[in-house]
Amino acid sequence: MAKTLVIVESPTKARTLERFLGDQYQVKASFGHVRDLPDSAREVPDEIRKKKWGRLGVDTDGDFTPYYVVPEDKRKNVQDLKAAMKTASSVMLATDPDREGESIGWHLLQVLKPKIPVKRIVFHEITKKAIDQAVKDAHNVDDNLVRAQESRRILDRLYGYTLSPVLWKKVQTGLSAGRVQSVALRLLVEREKEIEQFGKEPYFTIHGFFLRGPVGSHPRSTASASLAGAHRGTPTPATPSGSPVEFELIEIKKEKIVSSIEFNVLIKVIL
Repeated sequence: MAKTLVIVESPTKARTLERFLGDQYQVKASFGHVRDLPDSAREVPDEIRKKKWGRLGVDTDGDFTPYYVVPEDKRKNVQDLKAAMKTASSVMLATDPDREGESIGWHLLQVLKPKIPVKRIVFHEITKKAIDQAVKDAHNVDDNLVRAQESRRILDRLYGYTLSPVLWKKVQTGLSAGRVQSVALRLLVEREKEIEQFGKEPYFTIHGFFLRGPVGSHPRSTASASLAGAHRGTPTPATPSGSPVEFELIEIKKEKIVSSIEFNVLIKVIL
């Protein structure tokens, strides 16, 4: 009688799962990813080998389309999975319940090309109750999770693959440049350069204190600070007569004077 083929990531999990599922299921392991971007020049497909981006395996000229290959060390396992699928009635993808697991499940579909029903099951603990519930809640592969993992993988390749050799030369062989750390470090370096290039300039603020007389007592009593230019601190009708009002000179002959406030804001932005 044909059995349901269940595919997990690790052989250890496969043996454990087999005990819970029973004789009507056959459990196999994918041993992680069965496809990935080319890891060496030898793995680059002929169709992209002569492209300037061929070594990356990502079409940087065409909407960043990835080109996947089955690594040499995974080919035998893929053949075993194909052979197991020939006698199966259906397939259940039981890879890990995260983006990586969802992606592995999707790649299995692309490589195995099953012509029998396929479902995705997810469980967070290896117990009979959790597995039985996962089988009842079987669903399709979540394409959104697959695309999320694929985007992350492409970024890894575009940044890490090109920057890692620089680390090997400048720091230490074997180091890997990450998609997050590399960009964050670049931002820090650019900001540090801005700080180093920032030119210090002396500046002065001119303040004046003026007394306001009774309304109408002096035609220029409310505009004393404008004798030389524009000002901050215009007195309001609520300002008592005879009270000092502070003004700051901000413009002379329509030419703006940079104030301490603007310097402080600039410093905060740079830092």
